[in-house]
Amino acid sequence: MSTSFNPPNMSQFMKRALIAGVVLILAMLVPWDHDQFFEAYLIGWTFWTGIAIGSLALLMLQHLTGGGWGFVIRRILEASTRTLPAMAVLFIPILLGAHSLYHHWLDPEEVKKHAVVALKTPYLNFPFFAIRALIYFAVWLAIAYFLNRWSLLQDRTGDNQYTKKMRTLSGPGMVALIFTVTFASVDWYMSLEPEWFSTIYGFIFVAAWSLSALAFTIAALAVLSKDEPLKRIVAPLHFHDLGKLLLAFVMLWAYFAFSQYLIIWSGNLPEEIVWYLRRIPGLWGATVIGIGILHFAAPFLFLLSRDVKRNPRTLMIIAILIIVMRMVDLIWMIAPAFGGHNWVWLDAIALLGFAGLWLAVFTWQLGKRSLIPINDPQYESVLEQHHMGH
Repeated sequence: MSTSFNPPNMSQFMKRALIAGVVLILAMLVPWDHDQFFEAYLIGWTFWTGIAIGSLALLMLQHLTGGGWGFVIRRILEASTRTLPAMAVLFIPILLGAHSLYHHWLDPEEVKKHAVVALKTPYLNFPFFAIRALIYFAVWLAIAYFLNRWSLLQDRTGDNQYTKKMRTLSGPGMVALIFTVTFASVDWYMSLEPEWFSTIYGFIFVAAWSLSALAFTIAALAVLSKDEPLKRIVAPLHFHDLGKLLLAFVMLWAYFAFSQYLIIWSGNLPEEIVWYLRRIPGLWGATVIGIGILHFAAPFLFLLSRDVKRNPRTLMIIAILIIVMRMVDLIWMIAPAFGGHNWVWLDAIALLGFAGLWLAVFTWQLGKRSLIPINDPQYESVLEQHHMGH
C-alpha cells in the first residue's frame, strides 16, 4: 500500500511554470530603469520567500502540536521549505541593487541630511546588512534541512526517535524563526524609510508570512486531494481544522496590522505618522479599504461557516483570495516607500514571475517524496479520522 503514495506526475506544470517565470522576470528588464527593476524585484521575491518561511513556521507548529491537520499537509510544507536555497540565491540581486533600494542610508550625502539616520549608521551599513542576511538564511536553512532530513529518515526506518527530534528542534526553532523574521523585516523593509520605526512591524510580517503560507498550503491540498493518493486520506474534517487555523491567522494578522495603526494614530507623532501619510492619499487609500474588506472582513465572515470550511472547493477560493490580497497588501506596504512614481504593473509582473520560478521549484521538490509520511506514529489515527470524517 505504501508504494502508492507517490505524488502525481507534475513535470508538465513544472516546465510551464519555469518558462513563464523566466520570461516574466526577463520582461521586467525591458523598460530598463534599474531603480524600478529592483523595487519590483524586492516585492516579488519577498512574497514567495515569505511563503517558504511561513511554511517553516507552520511545519514547526505542526511538530509541536500534532494532529491530523498537520499530518496531511506536512509533505506540502516540507516541499515549500525546500525552496529556501533557491530563494537565498535569488536574494543576491537584492544585495547587488542595495544602492538603488536603500540609498537613504547607503548614500553618505543622504545620511548627512538626516540626523536620525546618521545615528543608525552603526546598524544600517552595507557590510553588517549583508552579514545579518547571511545569518537569517543560515538559521532558516539549518532548521529546514534537519526537519526535512529527519522526516525522510523516519519514512525509511520507521524509527520514532525522529519524531522526538523534530519536536525538540521545533520549540527553540520557532523562537529563532520569530526573532530572525522580525530582524529581517526591519532590515529589508522598514529600513526603506530609515527615519520611521514601529515596534510591532516585525510581528506583522510573522503573521502575514504564516497566513500566506497556510493559504497556499490549503489551495495545494485542495488540488492534490481531488486525485489519488491523497483522495483516500484527506477528509472534510482536515479541511475544517485548516479552515479554523486560517481564520485564526486572518484575525492575528488583522490584529497586528490594526494595532500598529491605532498606536501611531493615538500617539500622532510627526515622525511616526509619515508612514501612513504616504499610504493613505489617492489610490493607496482605496487600496486600504479594499484590503480591509477582502483581506479581513470577507474571509472572516465566510470562515465562520462550518460548511464553507468543510468544503475543499469553497475553502480553496477563500485561500486564493487571501493570497491575492496578501500580494496587494505587500505592494501597499512596500511600494510607497520608493516615492510617487510607482509602476504597480511592474510589481505585478514581478509577483507573477517569481510565482512561476517558485512553483517550479516547489513542484519539483514535492515530486521527490511520498505525499504522506507513511511511518509517522499518527498514520493509523489519521486513517481512522478519514473514515469518521466522511
